[in-house]
Amino acid sequence: PMVSVDVDGNVELAGSSSIKFLINGKPSTAFGANITDVLQSIPASQIKSIEVITNPGAKYDAEGLGGIINIILKSNKASGINGNISLTAGTRNENGSFNINARKGEFAVNAFASGNFRLPANTLTTSDRLSTDPDGKTNTSLLQDGSSRFNRHGYQSGLGFDWTVKKKNNFSGSLSYSNFGNNSTGTIDQSQITSDQNNPVNVISTLQSINHNVSAFQFHNVDANLHYKRNFAKEDQELEFDVNTSYGNNHITANSDQQAPPKDSVFFGTQSTSQGKERETEIRLDYTQPFKGDVKAGMGGKLTLRDIHSNSDVYGFQPASQLYLYDSALSNFLHYQQQVIAAYAEVTFPVGHLFNAKLGGRYERTDINSYFSNAPNQAVTPGYNTFVPSIFLSKKIGANSTIKLNFSKRIERPDYRNLNPFINTTDPKNVTAGNPYLRPEIGLRYEISFSHEFEKSGMLMLTAFYRTSNDDIQPYIVYYPTLKIGDSTYQNIAVSTQQNIGLEKDLGLSIFSDLHLNSKLNIRTNIFLFHRQTINAIDSGLNSTSFNYRFNINLSYQFKHNLAAEFFGNFSSPRNELQGRYPSFTSYSLAFRKQIWNKKGSIALTAQNIFSEYVNQRTILYGPNFSVNSLRQVPFRSVGINFTWKFGKLQFKKERDEPRDNGGGGPPEG
Repeated sequence: PMVSVDVDGNVELAGSSSIKFLINGKPSTAFGANITDVLQSIPASQIKSIEVITNPGAKYDAEGLGGIINIILKSNKASGINGNISLTAGTRNENGSFNINARKGEFAVNAFASGNFRLPANTLTTSDRLSTDPDGKTNTSLLQDGSSRFNRHGYQSGLGFDWTVKKKNNFSGSLSYSNFGNNSTGTIDQSQITSDQNNPVNVISTLQSINHNVSAFQFHNVDANLHYKRNFAKEDQELEFDVNTSYGNNHITANSDQQAPPKDSVFFGTQSTSQGKERETEIRLDYTQPFKGDVKAGMGGKLTLRDIHSNSDVYGFQPASQLYLYDSALSNFLHYQQQVIAAYAEVTFPVGHLFNAKLGGRYERTDINSYFSNAPNQAVTPGYNTFVPSIFLSKKIGANSTIKLNFSKRIERPDYRNLNPFINTTDPKNVTAGNPYLRPEIGLRYEISFSHEFEKSGMLMLTAFYRTSNDDIQPYIVYYPTLKIGDSTYQNIAVSTQQNIGLEKDLGLSIFSDLHLNSKLNIRTNIFLFHRQTINAIDSGLNSTSFNYRFNINLSYQFKHNLAAEFFGNFSSPRNELQGRYPSFTSYSLAFRKQIWNKKGSIALTAQNIFSEYVNQRTILYGPNFSVNSLRQVPFRSVGINFTWKFGKLQFKKERDEPRDNGGGGPPEG
């Protein structure tokens, strides 16, 4: 419910891209490098389930305005040795995975390996930017027409264990390695025409150029965690201790040059190499104490340490000498350290026979020590305190219905990549830069939901929410007729940075259903509607309002003779943000799966957007003295075949039931 994915693989939860991602409940430095690459590198066959928490309780980190998405990878509680192999070949993506589990008595080990490769494909782009120079009394039209060839790869492997000692002590841990990256090459034909503002037919100057760029991104990381859980004689009394650490390295190269037609005269160019190291360590302690009368209290603490080093060397082309020389204005170095100390307490209790309640509070202290080589002033970043209250109320209506009322506070800390005052001039007409003065974004979310479980035919859930975001962080574009960066002067340039743009208010409704109409047909629908208002604190009066809607449907049908079919369709409406209108997105897929070898194996055929090669993405942006109309044609049509084989003998052991959690951070149902 409330999850949407766009054409580039970017994820939103409840209309927000500020999401805390976890794998098996643990953080990873990989998500800080490139979330899209990480998600694309995990084959679907490797994923057991996905947990979505839009209103996390006090036990959870306050990070992520939209909430938390926890990706749970497959493991097995069966005795003996068992596993599975999955291989997929397709016209756009190829992937494979291998899992093996072994358990004897109270000790189990598991291992996995998976890989993904996105085949090279060309994305076509066109852009028309109209800008005005009030001082120079000129209008400038910049036409850009280009294409880029892109591919992606990734692979992961890991080991894990689970050991129960004397029934009440459980030790588990894992060690995993990930490596992923992407490569891109592109060419843009540019035509710039400057004319007199008072007499548009009077052309002052024209400039024709060709921009060629090549980039490569590579990231690898190691994640390790150790978990201890102690169950006591009293049911639901538990003590948990976690140590998680993640270490990642990234390497980025980017080369670009601008040439005058016909590609024989370079007049601008940059060559850059960036390397970074990121370490994150998390230590967590949680304790749960039950009391009489369904009263339960929880408390705990957490320490999170982040240490990041990054160095980028940029060399600029010198037309006079035809050499690339070190550019101190574009090169940068950073050392960023962040420490978050958190403590929480929460209590779950019934209020007579009226409803169940869960009240909690979380305190987080954030301290930052940073050095940005290109920052105008190396001012000490003051630490700040955040108190995060949460309130969850639930009421059972009859045997099958529940109504919930929730409130929570969330925070989005600026990422060090956005804080670093780098300047990227790969396209010297469209420059991106970091902003060391970003402030944390604070969100408040109010939610009411109603769910009903039908006897044998599924469930229905309705959720209404209202959310405010103070110091809302969004990309923001400023146009400059002339801008000096270091020793170079750029003409007709748009600079995009992250800014605290002001106050955002969202009011929405989610309708989710999972219906089993008969023993063969299942329908799952997800409708999400919300109204957004953004109050601009940068350019007073230039506010925005929009109505957004998203819809997806999943149909699955079980034929006889071990044959099943599935259809998935998704539509997201265009959305209006502070500086323009972003495109809609439609996708659909169809799959058939045939089980073989006494249901131990299967073969599946899949097709996605089969009737159209490209997804067209039209964007309209505007701001003081500029407007942009652009079109991206993203290759999306694909067909594929998958083979899966399950091996081993499954002998499941009945385990002690775990306390139920409704997934929304509220009190347990019942």
